[in-house]
Amino acid sequence: MRIKHKDKISVITLGCSKNTVDSERLLNQLKVNDFRIKSDPKSADTVIINTCGFIESAKQESIDTILNATELKKRGKIKKVIVAGCLSERYKDDLMKEIPEVDSYFGTEKFEEIVNELGGEFKYDLLGERMLTSPSHSAYLKISEGCDNPCSFCAIPLMRGLHKSTPMDQLLREAEYLASQGTKELVIIGQDTTDYGKDIDGKRNLHELLNKLSEINGIEWIRLMYAYPSHFPVEIMDEINSNPKIVKYLDMPLQHITDNCLKSMRRGISKRRTMELIDTLKSRIDGLILRTTFIVGYPAETEKDFNELYDFVRDTRFDRMGVFTYSIEDKTPSFILGDTVPEEEKERRRDALMELQKEISNEANSAMVGKELKVLTDRFENGIYFARSYRDAPEVDGEVIIETGEKLDIGSFFDVVVTGHDEYDLYANLKPKTI
Repeated sequence: MRIKHKDKISVITLGCSKNTVDSERLLNQLKVNDFRIKSDPKSADTVIINTCGFIESAKQESIDTILNATELKKRGKIKKVIVAGCLSERYKDDLMKEIPEVDSYFGTEKFEEIVNELGGEFKYDLLGERMLTSPSHSAYLKISEGCDNPCSFCAIPLMRGLHKSTPMDQLLREAEYLASQGTKELVIIGQDTTDYGKDIDGKRNLHELLNKLSEINGIEWIRLMYAYPSHFPVEIMDEINSNPKIVKYLDMPLQHITDNCLKSMRRGISKRRTMELIDTLKSRIDGLILRTTFIVGYPAETEKDFNELYDFVRDTRFDRMGVFTYSIEDKTPSFILGDTVPEEEKERRRDALMELQKEISNEANSAMVGKELKVLTDRFENGIYFARSYRDAPEVDGEVIIETGEKLDIGSFFDVVVTGHDEYDLYANLKPKTI
């Protein structure tokens, strides 16, 4: 039975920023079909869950969310439950057997099928338009789908397929639309952003895309995430360094540093080449803020490997860093290696790295006291403004906290002077106005 138009629909988004973009595209299609969008699932007729299936904890969160929704359905609080996204793409048959109370299962990017299931009509002329779920001044721009890299631990190709770049003209239209909605910061995302363009005309041309995006009126910051180290295009370095709209910030997940682990992880790069790349990035991009992530507890990681990674983090002094514990994933190449490192040891290694990073971040923040920064205000809570500088990506990095008696517009840029800090956040006052 199809749900009639005007019904109330709630979309729950789990997982990464790529899922956020998918949900925003779906929400826009639902909105133009006159469905009423509800943020609270309990006030909806239909709940759509956009799941994540990346690692064990994310899969469990998705399953728990599905079970909570089906319980609401059993109690008559909602009429219909639809499951979509990565977990459904990867485990659809198993989910249908284990949780038959769900009305329909869809994989990734099945927007048209979902709209049709609900009795709507998919609007092709609205491709690129989204219903933003976060404040409009900062938005993600997903430039590609899938991934060609053979990383042994990663299930993304199983869920998202091989790398597929979004045509540049389509991305420019989407960015122009976002700018018209008040977006000032574009956060560039994809499974591997550095592969952009290779499947369209045989060459990686991310630098060209960044340049064209910077020409869009209203866009003032462009931030690059998810860069892959083994084939990092040198052209991007010059574009970041010379283009004033591209912030000098780079997110480049390294995952490990020892040759033993990098080889087993099938990362396509050695320790020596990794260190050379970091040195080149820092020498060619003035004031670069470098963010990375690592995996600890990978089955090939020995105590010696971890100690070498620890020393590398201590010596390199990354500006931003995240650490994940290894999650064994079926059908990935590393599955045959087993899950040999005990969870307690994985957590010890993660905590040791994060404690080290806390010290590094605290020292770096201390050096910022007294300096001026341009910040973008994100929100106002309990009399305090929370903002970010070029040094801070949304959701994953620290913030600049401003206490002022003045009224500041959210989503606007201000100049501040840093007055204090903690391990990850800065405290600041507005820069005095000159007479």
